[in-house]
Amino acid sequence: MISIPTIAIKLIALSLSLSVAYLAFYAYRRSESSPMFYVSIGFVFIGIGAVCEGLILNTFNTSLFSAALVQAVLVSIGMLLILRSVMLDPEQQNI
Repeated sequence: MISIPTIAIKLIALSLSLSVAYLAFYAYRRSESSPMFYVSIGFVFIGIGAVCEGLILNTFNTSLFSAALVQAVLVSIGMLLILRSVMLDPEQQNI
């Protein structure tokens, strides 16, 4: 069973990452800048990755390794999307 402080910290991480994702998507809608779109989607993946390990571990009774692997993959996808936004060519900024 996951302890209450661990759940609280993971929910705080989820709410912060979804708040950043919302603000980045709002910025994308206002400026039509595709880097902000990638930042928004990247933070959604990071937020989901922040809480999925415990959910997978307790819900599906998997091993800690497989739950951590799923979390690492989701967070890595989010980081790659954010990296893509930073590396995006200035001429390709509008979708």
